[in-house]
Amino acid sequence: MKLVKLGLASILTASALFGATFNVDKTHSSVGFKVKHMMISNVTGQFDNFKGSFEYDETKNVLESLKGTVEVASINTANAKRDNHLKESDFFAAEQFPEITFVLNKVDGDKAFGKLTMRGVTKDVELEVETSGRTIKDTRGKIRVGVTLEGEVNRFDYGIKYNSLLEAGGVAIGEKVKLIIELAGVKAQ
Repeated sequence: MKLVKLGLASILTASALFGATFNVDKTHSSVGFKVKHMMISNVTGQFDNFKGSFEYDETKNVLESLKGTVEVASINTANAKRDNHLKESDFFAAEQFPEITFVLNKVDGDKAFGKLTMRGVTKDVELEVETSGRTIKDTRGKIRVGVTLEGEVNRFDYGIKYNSLLEAGGVAIGEKVKLIIELAGVKAQ
């Protein structure tokens, strides 16, 4: 029994040595999206206010966990009128649902699986994940790593069903929304 406890303690200590917490550096990160507009082009946007942290195993180059929160009212598509409409109940209902959250459940190769919560609805999502492949020490001596997450969600799954029909046929706004998340992490001290 003592040997089992010692072995378990060694494993837990080893994982703590290799996996480390990294806080998202907002200045060098982005949480963006794009959606088809009028079936011919894409509208891009981002959320300016977000926070998060993740566990990264430097020896295996593996993202182990991630938790992130986005402030819905910080949506920015470079068009104030559109941004205001996106904050209303037709879309994000920012007053009622002020945050979007993502919690990573597991990583399998280049796939990240987690739970995305938007407008009070939580759904499983699968994202492509890529890390910078190594950590670096910056000019101030801080350890950094990069993580990219990309994927697609159906906005209808989250109750965002607003749309209008086009005179020539089709719809003004696509159902599928592409997510492009670029994270620079700084190792917690």
